[in-house]
Amino acid sequence: MPGGRKPYRKGTRVEREIAKKLGAKRVPLSGASTIKGDLIHPILGTGEVKARANGFKQIYSWLEGRDFLIIKSDFKEPLIILRAKDMLRLIKPGPESPGFF
Repeated sequence: MPGGRKPYRKGTRVEREIAKKLGAKRVPLSGASTIKGDLIHPILGTGEVKARANGFKQIYSWLEGRDFLIIKSDFKEPLIILRAKDMLRLIKPGPESPGFF
């Protein structure tokens, strides 16, 4: 287990929180599973969860004051980044949610 017990626990805790909020199923021991992802959602499909203390600082600053962000590397498909609350609004129509966490 790279990184040790503490990063592992943080990862599983974040996966559980997000799975609960999204209505997704968490894939136990996803690193050793044949399923390529941490979560399975009935609408979104299979997803990966990454949690870092400050590893995504640039993405958050680019998203500041905007509704979404599109990023693209050479020879790769573009990725669309949304805040979780905005994505929930898209997949679960209804009253505004107070926030994701």
